[in-house]
Amino acid sequence: MLKPIWRTTSLSMHTNFRIVKSNVLSVFLYGSECWKTTATIERKLEVFQNKCLRRIMKVFWPNMITNMELRERAGANSIAETIALRRWRWLGHVCRMPPDSLPRVALRWTPQGKRNRGRPKETWRRTVERELKNRGLTLQTAPATAADRPKWRSLAVASSTRRRRED
Repeated sequence: MLKPIWRTTSLSMHTNFRIVKSNVLSVFLYGSECWKTTATIERKLEVFQNKCLRRIMKVFWPNMITNMELRERAGANSIAETIALRRWRWLGHVCRMPPDSLPRVALRWTPQGKRNRGRPKETWRRTVERELKNRGLTLQTAPATAADRPKWRSLAVASSTRRRRED
């Protein structure tokens, strides 16, 4: 349904990028801070973003450019980076809540019983624990770090720049 908007010549490319960022991605990523992220989910999200950017920039089959170059030209972050940043901000918010608040209790809660056989399922909590471990933190030390907002933000920014260099 967005094809007519991307194809119109009355809107500049910059305006189309702003439409994508403000309308499309905000709706597309609604609640993404609570998603578990697997490689399959991230790949599907990246495909959607790249498809939108290629249509806006009119980059079609004979004109081959890499996805990273496409994002650089558009001035867009990768979807995985955006989701990780949103998750990090939400985690900081939850860690700063009082210890008896429901989201903070849910963060520490472990259900009783045993899981089924097989490979462990990817969960939001495991995703967060992996990201915390990459930053040298644990779920127990995160609330003390989150209380210092500038330090928490700097960890988020450092992580996103590190991820860009790895791509």
